[in-house]
Amino acid sequence: MRIALLAPLPPEQTGIADYAEHFRRALVERGVEVLTPLQGCTPERLGERLSSFDWSQVQLAHAELGGGRLNEFHSLDYLRRYQPGLALTATVHDPERLVWRRAQLPWPLSLAERLPRPLPQAAALLADPLTLYEERRLARHLRRAVTLTELGGRCLTKRMGLRAEQSATIAHGNLPLAAAELPPLEPLRLLYFGFIYRGKGIEDLLNALAQVFARLPSLRGRLRLALAGGTAPEMAFGPAGNYLDELRALAKRLELSDSLDWHLDLPSDAIASTIQAHHVMVLPYRESKKLGLLGEMRGTSGALSWANACGRGVITSNARAFAEEVASGNGATYPQGDVAALAQAIEALALRPAEAVRWAARAGEIGRERNWAATAERFHSLFSAACGEA
Repeated sequence: MRIALLAPLPPEQTGIADYAEHFRRALVERGVEVLTPLQGCTPERLGERLSSFDWSQVQLAHAELGGGRLNEFHSLDYLRRYQPGLALTATVHDPERLVWRRAQLPWPLSLAERLPRPLPQAAALLADPLTLYEERRLARHLRRAVTLTELGGRCLTKRMGLRAEQSATIAHGNLPLAAAELPPLEPLRLLYFGFIYRGKGIEDLLNALAQVFARLPSLRGRLRLALAGGTAPEMAFGPAGNYLDELRALAKRLELSDSLDWHLDLPSDAIASTIQAHHVMVLPYRESKKLGLLGEMRGTSGALSWANACGRGVITSNARAFAEEVASGNGATYPQGDVAALAQAIEALALRPAEAVRWAARAGEIGRERNWAATAERFHSLFSAACGEA
């Protein structure tokens, strides 16, 4: 089988690019020939790239949709119009929508893009019915729309008006990593892992840890937190200021500096060892209030996949579809944005650290069940079925 993969790929620094690269390699190992016609393509060159590629040489085009990117969505829409016989499938990383926004607002709403806030945001909200229409139009032409969680699949199916047979759930693949024993339970080591930028709730995590130390000073020295991951410049050093400096200043005000470790711009070959040097991952994500006006984001996180692959439990907020991901005994959830509840979850774990051992065992089982080889096999079967349909 030969397919076209429409996706961001490294060296682009996004979770979806990392996912797509692992996905591509796993398919190739199964004997699937994977072409990447959009690799290195800018939005300005997209039309030229799409029209010059020989689509007759592939049986199917599969896209990775999400992360605020539009190239892949526009590519599928191009193929819907100009290659109607080609099988189209997609993994939707941010259900319940495909892309959530348009590249350009229609006139006259486009005039608001040059005006002060909140007028551009209001214009985007007014244009949302058109965006939703375009998303649904494309969704009807997908032979399969894949989500990473059951909740995401249900939400996507309802919002996009998919037929039941169009929807499929295939969990995030995991690298087949060697198991590593937990380090000694004292000090208990917590880890935030992921891209470090605003909107991830990292401030909530620092404030929660400060609350734990305020209530139980005896836990100082017995509990440590590490912040690890990438700091893409356009996200961590945006117009609102240097986010890393803000986090360091907050940690200093909360008197956490002696309990905090930093592993910034972690190289890929150090990710697994860094995660396995800790006991539990903590993901304090908050859902975007702006996106909440357009729908419910019910995706998951690559960091959760890494936790399973490394055999480590997770404390996570109930944002997105995270509660589903830790519902089988591999972690705990708390209400997003509730700093006191997060502090209680950390405190409970610190007082009963053996819980981290139980979570780790279950996470390791999930990681083995979801290895990339098994994931690629499921996708290969899905692609074969999609190619056989009219």
